[in-house]
Amino acid sequence: MNDQPNLLSPNHNNQVPLTNATPSLVLGIVSIVAAFCYGIGGVICGIIGLILANKDRKLYRENPELYTASSYSTLNAGRITSLIGLILGAVFMIIGLLFVLFFGGTMMEAMRQGRGQ
Repeated sequence: MNDQPNLLSPNHNNQVPLTNATPSLVLGIVSIVAAFCYGIGGVICGIIGLILANKDRKLYRENPELYTASSYSTLNAGRITSLIGLILGAVFMIIGLLFVLFFGGTMMEAMRQGRGQ
């Protein structure tokens, strides 16, 4: 009789995807690639991807029947790739910092010795 949908009650047949599942996956992949460019890009993208993933993960845990299972698995993949990119970015930042500190000090010492002659 009434063909209009009831917008106030949840429709369990029409589950929606999680809104930040795909962006967190994209940011996770970008963070892994950017981690090899001095590490800072990997850290930034990894943190943003983790924030988005954790936000939607909380939403899914509150009402799992509202969201599709495929978007939740995409969300988990995004969370994992963001973690990997964050860790790789941090490692490459530390290696780069140690490299600059070690060879920067060596170069400064060589320059001082060159002036003293």
